[in-house]
Amino acid sequence: MRAPTSILPLVLEDVSFVAGERAIVDRVSLVLDAGPRTIILGPNGAGKSVLMRLCHGLLAPTSGRIEWASPERPGERRRQAMVFQRPVMLRRSAIANIEYALGIAGILAIERTRQARAALEGVGLAHLAERPARVLSGGEQQRLALARAWALRPEVLFLDEPTASLDPSATAEVERIIEVIRAAGTKIVMCTHNLGQARRLGDEILFLHQGRLAERAPVDRFFDQPASPEAQAFLKGELPWT
Repeated sequence: MRAPTSILPLVLEDVSFVAGERAIVDRVSLVLDAGPRTIILGPNGAGKSVLMRLCHGLLAPTSGRIEWASPERPGERRRQAMVFQRPVMLRRSAIANIEYALGIAGILAIERTRQARAALEGVGLAHLAERPARVLSGGEQQRLALARAWALRPEVLFLDEPTASLDPSATAEVERIIEVIRAAGTKIVMCTHNLGQARRLGDEILFLHQGRLAERAPVDRFFDQPASPEAQAFLKGELPWT
């Protein structure tokens, strides 16, 4: 069977999202290619999460164009996934949460349990397979959310502040899993407020300010020599949250 055509690059052209009279995302144009780990930075209210939801398809732009190289078609397995800061856990076991996602994706029942167990093994939760998902700790729930997304073998994984509510130990484990997923060939697009995390996990930075893409640069250049005044102020802690 011939491998499916890549859904990347993802092209955004003059994309805006307006709520009320405010442009939360304001005429953003960019191309996301396979390979580099893309980190979205910016002060609170800059439009990071909304931009990610637009890319994922949870929101439709008010204006502009968002286009994948090979659009996903109804009835076909989705090739992009998203994990949120506070993942939604179904009222069932950890493994059943993953099996449900695999079923929605059209995976045959005979394969679901095997793939779900492999995903739990990959995030270190195999011993909690039958535990109700909603009684897991915050860190365990986030690892389960990653396993649920990873089981689908997405080409692109969007991560919206995946460690914002976690302690340092749980954060380190989630970062390890993200690196394993990336090493397996998945494109990572992630927003975070943690500058150390952005350095550790990123290859390039998209810096948003008041809904606009103020700067795009390789991670080292962004932190060592930010080009835009807004990025310079942000890294110095001088840019007010909006």
